[in-house]
Amino acid sequence: MSLGRLPEHEQHILDEIERSLRRDRRLNRLLRGRRTRRGPDPKRFAARVARCDPRGRTVALLAVLSAALMVTGLVTAAPWAMWTFAVVWPVVVFLGFRLLSRWSGDAGPSGGR
Repeated sequence: MSLGRLPEHEQHILDEIERSLRRDRRLNRLLRGRRTRRGPDPKRFAARVARCDPRGRTVALLAVLSAALMVTGLVTAAPWAMWTFAVVWPVVVFLGFRLLSRWSGDAGPSGGR
């Protein structure tokens, strides 16, 4: 496996390191277990969103932010404010419903299991 660029003793050390890495079962298992495709896994993303557990302060802060963005967009007609509001508002609504659902004691579609 000589590359021809290293002195002989350094190449020997490198070969020994490569051999020991190939024998490492734990490393092989870790490397094989990695996903090969790129991009987010839709199942994992949906599960993470379903586990979302918002805090009251976070929802309140986002609601104030979205109200400020709405007023800014209405007064100035600035496209950045309108688009930012369009991105933030659905998140606020979703988190608000999750928070209200948790406060009301409803555990979700699984019926509390």
